[in-house]
Amino acid sequence: MKQVLKLEGLSVEQKLGLATISFNWKASIKPENMEYLAELVKNRMLGGVWMTPLHGENTPYINHLKELADYPLLVFTDAERGLGEYSIGGHNTIGVTDNEELAYTFGKITAARASEMGYNVVCNPILDMSNTNCSAGGTMRAYGADKYRVTALAAAEAQGMHDGGCLTIGKHYPGRSKVDTTLIDSHMGERTSVATKEDLLDYALYPYMELDKKGLLDGVMLGHPRLVNIDPDFPVSLSKHGIKVLREQGFKGLAITDSLTMMGVVAKYGHKNSVGYSVGNASAMALPWQEDHSKVMQWMRECYDEGIITDEALDATVRDVIAMQEKVLSLPQGVKPTEEEFNKFHRLNTDSVCARVDDGLTTALDKNGKYYFAVLTEVGKQEATSVETFKGQWYNPVAIKERLEKEFPNAKAGLLSEFPVSSEIQKFLDESLDRETVFITFCISQAYVGVEKFTPRITSLMDAMQISDRISTVVHFGNPFLLEDLPHIPRLLMGTISSKGVDATLDVLTGKYPAKGVMTYDVKLK
Repeated sequence: MKQVLKLEGLSVEQKLGLATISFNWKASIKPENMEYLAELVKNRMLGGVWMTPLHGENTPYINHLKELADYPLLVFTDAERGLGEYSIGGHNTIGVTDNEELAYTFGKITAARASEMGYNVVCNPILDMSNTNCSAGGTMRAYGADKYRVTALAAAEAQGMHDGGCLTIGKHYPGRSKVDTTLIDSHMGERTSVATKEDLLDYALYPYMELDKKGLLDGVMLGHPRLVNIDPDFPVSLSKHGIKVLREQGFKGLAITDSLTMMGVVAKYGHKNSVGYSVGNASAMALPWQEDHSKVMQWMRECYDEGIITDEALDATVRDVIAMQEKVLSLPQGVKPTEEEFNKFHRLNTDSVCARVDDGLTTALDKNGKYYFAVLTEVGKQEATSVETFKGQWYNPVAIKERLEKEFPNAKAGLLSEFPVSSEIQKFLDESLDRETVFITFCISQAYVGVEKFTPRITSLMDAMQISDRISTVVHFGNPFLLEDLPHIPRLLMGTISSKGVDATLDVLTGKYPAKGVMTYDVKLK
């Protein structure tokens, strides 16, 4: 029988351990690391563990640690796209379908599957909002820009997560305000914001406050922007003042940091002090993202001895951790979604295709038309795609090319690198000269690549071709803001970033299914 820990009677070493989250990938779970974590758990010196789902391969490790703990150990993971077979192309898929019932279904099925794998805390929903291009895949990770719709969808998803058996962590606090213009990726460097407290309360924090009022926000993940008008010295994840804005609105839940290996914090503060300040200043549970947790425990002790972590801040953090652990005991167990709910889940993929077509055009192409399909590939991968460079990824240009050639018997299709050399461009222009050209484009959203854009060679090529109206259609997967750099295209289809999203978008192009999605951003198309 698990028991709720009591702050009174815990040693300093126990408190320091309870204020941390260990991190392990399947590939890096070494026996000595697991033995160390097991000893921490047996001695009530670990607040939580973070393990990636990996189709359930980590479940034995999770269950082992949970069995050793006589307290409700917090087990965290990300599931922004769902889990396994039941996955989508990021939270924007939910935003594009704009259906609260489907948002609830996503939350419930994701939580039920996570709980089955041993998790009890899923770091959803995504509460970031912006109406501009973002870095680190932020555009496709988020529901959209309208704070009211984002809040409604997030509340439905969070309720589904509770009903499915997991607690919620809203992220990435505080999000972006309407006055933010900096597009730095926190994985690469520090992002600053000129937002005031009033700016945050008006927009970025609206979903957080509304979900908290409904009892649907168990915790928040602190991001790494530095709010220069709120705390000029520290980023939010290491700041006394950043989380205080939400605390003043009544939030009493758990705060955890985003990964403390990002350059947004470690480039300036180093690994040890980043861990220390997160607990000592923000009273947040530290997520150091270190394979060897013994280093983390050493850093925590050193920061305590140096006064970076005070007893007051440490106690505040541990109280929140204990309260979160107590919540775990009230979660429903063994939830089994219905067949109807599983069927609803698939609508998130089929109904998340957006279209914008000129008057008189349909979203579908003529099956007997004479087209040239230019299927974009990664930089330098034009030839390599034939040997399955993209195997296992959601965007597979070879598979797309083969399907288009099968669906349109009078068409030709070719692969085009997103950074083509001059001979490749010349060959492409010659081959497509007497045909209606259709571009298949993509944006693989990820960290450490900065702002997402088409390469100048692709936009220059398309600008040149549209002088003589040679491009009739662009089918784009991913961040829609990339389309702002293109000339006017008569037919635009926009799909999400999953293999099922690709299939659904091609179903619209071939007339098998209508485009039902709504735009979640104010993309300025020419």
